[in-house]
Order: sequence, then structure tokens, then C-alpha cells
Amino acid sequence: MSFLTKISQIFSKKSSSQRLGIAFQQQGVSLCSIPQQKLNSPIDENKTAQVLFHHEKANSAHFSKAIQTLHDNCELEGVASLVLNEAQSQVVQVDKPNVPDNEINSALKWQIKDLVSISPANMVLDYYDAPTLAGGQERINVVCAPLDELKKLVTATEQGMVKVSAITTQEFAFANLLPPQNDAYLLVCQQPNEEIILIIVKQKQIFFQRRLRGFSQIATKTVNELSLTVVDNLSLEIQRSTDYFERQLKQAPIKGIKVLLPIELEGFLVDKLAENSAVPVSLLELPRPYHQHREFGAVIGASLEDVPYNTEAEVLAGARYDN
Repeated sequence: MSFLTKISQIFSKKSSSQRLGIAFQQQGVSLCSIPQQKLNSPIDENKTAQVLFHHEKANSAHFSKAIQTLHDNCELEGVASLVLNEAQSQVVQVDKPNVPDNEINSALKWQIKDLVSISPANMVLDYYDAPTLAGGQERINVVCAPLDELKKLVTATEQGMVKVSAITTQEFAFANLLPPQNDAYLLVCQQPNEEIILIIVKQKQIFFQRRLRGFSQIATKTVNELSLTVVDNLSLEIQRSTDYFERQLKQAPIKGIKVLLPIELEGFLVDKLAENSAVPVSLLELPRPYHQHREFGAVIGASLEDVPYNTEAEVLAGARYDN
């Protein structure tokens, strides 16, 4: 089942045609502000709307200050989706507890307390379904984040005409860029200077996700470096992931590979990956007219109207100021 941190019952929304995406990265905060838009549909040219893409440099200790700078310089308004980075959230897979649905989140805090570094008292979490092996116990992926950190980010963001409507992770922001497909596709995605993420998506549900190591500086590689080492290493990781998906999870083979790597040699890399692949490899297209802003792929995905909410649980439902 799809996951998106939906906290509309916690923070009141303002009606606005603008949708904001704000992603926290290792080297700064990325922002997009676009008019409300469904995936792959053109914007209404008659609407008066702001289109803005900006990156504010900052480390994790100064994210709130970076958001304040964005407010000061960009006159933001609309509903905002926040995209957490790898250091801000943790994901673990566990057996689904045998309790009523309305008690699952509370039970999970104690079930995963020894698997994550966040204390139950400061933990905000929710879950999404994991593929179940034949005859196996039902499994779920639990996503958790520290409440005190989320409070700071939400407080910094919710100023003036801006209200936070959702908090999500990079994986789900990228997955939201892919239109619903009956077949599974593997996404190879990256934000600038971050590690590459492999995601297998089918009908907007994430069946597999994996963060690779050692590819954060891929943008600095030359054609020769990509050809000699990077392509082969990346192809190997893709093959391992697809083998797990097909053999261990007993899923039908993926239909293709979609790439979103905001680097100058992206097209060259796609061609080289295609030489090592038995399925088609192509660029992951972004909705027009924002298709040229590939370095902002995660915030664009988080801003689209067709977000894959989890219908079983309100994600980060513990993120209340009165905790």
C-alpha cells in the first residue's frame, strides 16, 4: 500500500491554488511552488499562479533558518508537502501486530524501539504494506521520524499563507512522478549530491526500495569514469534488486527502468544502462512545463495533486503539538 505522511487532521489547511514542495537535503533545502496540477496534465494558462524553483544552501542544523530565508525572499503561499531526507527518517520492516487497526501505530512504537534510534516518547510513525511471501506472515514497512525535529520544521514552514498538508520521504515523492501502471517499473532516482535510490513501483504502490552507497558524486564523473566503473556497478545493483523482486517476492518481471539523475551526462548514462539491461531504459519524464527542472524532481513529485495517500492509517498521526 502506498504511503504519504498525511497530517491534515493535525494542522488546519488554507484554500490555495498553489502547491509547495520543500525537500531537506544534505546540502540545503529545495523548494518548488507551482499551481495545483494533476500528474502529466497541463497547467491552466488562464490561472494567475506563481512558478518558482529555488535551492537554499544549508546544513541540517540550519534547515529552519533556510526556510525562513525562503519565506523572506519568495513570498510563499499555499499548501506545502515536506520531503524528509535519509537522516531525518528511518524505515524498518516487521511483522504486522495482531491488534485492531486503530491500535497499530501505538503497538508499533514498542515493537520497533530496539530497531531504531528514536525513543518511543519522541517517535512519530506510520506504516505501509510490504509484499507478503507465499504462506508467510503479513509484513509492514514502518516509517518513523523524531517528533521534536518535525515540530521545528512545521513551525518554520507554517507562516503567513503557508500550511503544511503532508510530510513524506524521497521514495514516495519520486514514485508519485510515475503515472499509474499495471506493470512494475524500476526507478533510478537521485537528488543533487544525494545517494541514488532504487524503487520498484506498480499502480503507485512501492513494492521495493533501496538506497545505494557510493553514487552521491556521480555528477562529477567523466564519460570514461562512467563507462569504466559507474555503469557496471549501478547495473549490478539494479540486477540484484530486480532478482530479489522477482525471485524472493515472487513478482512478475519489471516492464522497464526509468531514470531521474540530475546530471549533465544523464542521457549518456541511460544509453549505457540500456546496453546492460534486458528491459527498456528511458528517462523518467517530469510533468510539463516543469520537465527541465530535473534537479527538483523530488519536490515536484511531492507537490503533485495525485499523491498516494495511505488509506489505512494517518501517517505521522502522533505529530501533535500537545505531545
